[in-house]
Amino acid sequence: MSKLDTLLAIPSLDRTSQPQMQAAVDGKAKPPRALGRIEEMAVQLALIQNTPLPALRQPQLLVFAGDHGLTRSGVAAFPAAVTVSMVDTLLAGRASANAFARVVGAQVSVIDAGVAADLSDRQGLIHAKIAMGTQDASELPAMDMDQAVSALLAGASIATQAIADGADLICLGEMGIGNSSAAALIIHRLAPAPLQSCVGPGAGHSPEGLEHKHKVLTNAAARTEATDPLNVLAQFGGYEIAMMAGALLACAKARVAVVIDGVICSAAALVALRLAPQAREYCIFAHASFEPGHKIIMDALQAKPLLDLDMRVGEGTGALLAIPLLQAACALLSDVADLKDVLEASA
Repeated sequence: MSKLDTLLAIPSLDRTSQPQMQAAVDGKAKPPRALGRIEEMAVQLALIQNTPLPALRQPQLLVFAGDHGLTRSGVAAFPAAVTVSMVDTLLAGRASANAFARVVGAQVSVIDAGVAADLSDRQGLIHAKIAMGTQDASELPAMDMDQAVSALLAGASIATQAIADGADLICLGEMGIGNSSAAALIIHRLAPAPLQSCVGPGAGHSPEGLEHKHKVLTNAAARTEATDPLNVLAQFGGYEIAMMAGALLACAKARVAVVIDGVICSAAALVALRLAPQAREYCIFAHASFEPGHKIIMDALQAKPLLDLDMRVGEGTGALLAIPLLQAACALLSDVADLKDVLEASA
């Protein structure tokens, strides 16, 4: 069995104890279902951790960075060099994700998945570069199959190490100029959905810029009829997208909940869940991205995000904001009195 086959051999979530977990939630001192989706999350986390008292004490954000050859065709409003600048900003602790992580008590790790620059001198960066960015997917495959598999396995290894170091919740985030274009192509093939419905403004576009982006992505889609998830990843994806997909799969294999950020991260989840549908039970979708392709993914995966804040910055910011809700779900089981005890005390 290959390393990829081993990664994809994820057992379905054991739901044997679900009636007991649900009964524990239902028995708390509150009206039935009064806490809505918090109750659903409490049961999901209890099942994932296989304990009636789940806890999230060491959340960690993994931010994967990569560049895209598509930017050479003018699909992005910013130059690829901004990826490097934002990696440096993340490493300096000055990005939105760093600020939000400090608020919610999460550790941040930044990974060079495929930035088109030599970052070997950056302290604190996890060096996992597959190549200096992908190829221009409007002209040829973004990566070859070996690179796609290597990136999946690298992402899995990084998540596995984070879990071994004590992380009990993994949040996924990304940084990469041009990655909304790669995500749109992935959504188009794997949801599937019409390409025009999947393309959004990304980091910001004028009407003319958005029209050009549509044209470039139409040419990219016409280049191949790929629909197999691994081939779609190789044809259109980015190294950061591939590594997020691998990290998700590793979390599911380790029975650790994984929080999915916005549209880019959700496109990575779409790849992962087309490869291993059983990993879906370990996923928590953080927020509804402003990007139009995100709703297409949510519908395709029958998922409902926890938050709707019109966000689209990436970096894992939305995933971080979901952490307090998940911790509250754990507190429901650990800290809230049972209704029977309240009623007995009042008798």
